[in-house]
Amino acid sequence: MCLTSMSQEWRGWAAGAVALVVAACGGETSPTQPAARTFARVSAGGAHTCGVTSGGAAYCWGSNGDGQLGDGTRTDRSSPVPVAGGVSFAALSAGGATTCGVPAGGAAYCWGYNAYGQLGDGTTSNRSSLVLVAGGVSFAAVSAGGAHTCGVTPGGAASCWGLNSSGQLGDGTTTDQLSPVLVAGGVSFAAVSAGSSHTCGVTPGGAASCWGGNGAGQLGDGTTTNRSSPVLVAGGVSFAAVSAEIYHTCGVTPGGAAYCWGYNGDGELGDGTTTDRSSPVLVAGGLSFTAVSAGGSHACGVTPGGAAYCWGANVNGQLGDGTTTDRLSPVAVAGGLSFAAVSAGDLHTCALTAGGAAYCWGYNGDGELGDGTTTNRLSPVLVVQ
Repeated sequence: MCLTSMSQEWRGWAAGAVALVVAACGGETSPTQPAARTFARVSAGGAHTCGVTSGGAAYCWGSNGDGQLGDGTRTDRSSPVPVAGGVSFAALSAGGATTCGVPAGGAAYCWGYNAYGQLGDGTTSNRSSLVLVAGGVSFAAVSAGGAHTCGVTPGGAASCWGLNSSGQLGDGTTTDQLSPVLVAGGVSFAAVSAGSSHTCGVTPGGAASCWGGNGAGQLGDGTTTNRSSPVLVAGGVSFAAVSAEIYHTCGVTPGGAAYCWGYNGDGELGDGTTTDRSSPVLVAGGLSFTAVSAGGSHACGVTPGGAAYCWGANVNGQLGDGTTTDRLSPVAVAGGLSFAAVSAGDLHTCALTAGGAAYCWGYNGDGELGDGTTTNRLSPVLVVQ
């Protein structure tokens, strides 16, 4: 995110904050480092981070003023704490100040900030431990955004809930919803990603659609007009995945090409310029990515060989290249680590190795890096037990 003075509910919508999946294959520790827990998935949010182990145990760390860590308290944590409730999760998504997850059975749970109904439990009460999303819908995945949440069912139907002032719920209205409502248009989605005031999804065939706020062109339809139901992303590019954030969106093709669109004042589109784009532009550098994740005012990706690259705003070290210099095109994350997945949050970034070790870098004033401190880091540090 580009402004740290914004209120908590508008900090770093994770997400792009869709949790990224890797194969967990055992522990990975070093005799010179603290003991570390291994994770199968990690998701960086506004000022907190969450992860799921291969056995389904959920942990969160960082800011907890609205209960977004789910441990039953509102105490910030600088290292992982278990999410209360004993639910075994398949995936988690950390949003602005909200977290949501899906267990293997498909029912969705959320916790944290809820002023706009983004927990989906029919209320606007904050929750410091998990509550069931109302409506009895079975979800395959959920994505927590700034002040709204979206999910997709195993059959491909998308539903959203929470703040809808810009049409980010996609139901054809701008009315807030305290429980899930169907996204209009009857499109079948393979995945959805909730940003701040917009949402994007990709179909099984690779077509990307977006809806909601579009002042910077973050919907990618060639305009800056808000949309309250899905519109196709322009350019005819086929995407394997998309990641929506505050004012920009990024996606990766099945062949590994990365594209971004929307606001670009900090270089978060990675095309070597600071020019906003209302349709997809290719990320510079000729790199091939297996996944990309849009952060607050930056983005990151992982190559097939495990190298992580980031671009955009870097005032807090969220690019991980050992500097605080903004970058208009991808730069390698320092440290020589090999990663399988990356998740860009508001002012920080986290990633997983193939062995399940979690590393984070960037802003750490609330403990969101999970290294037991509140010291900012310009390069990756291990998340400790």
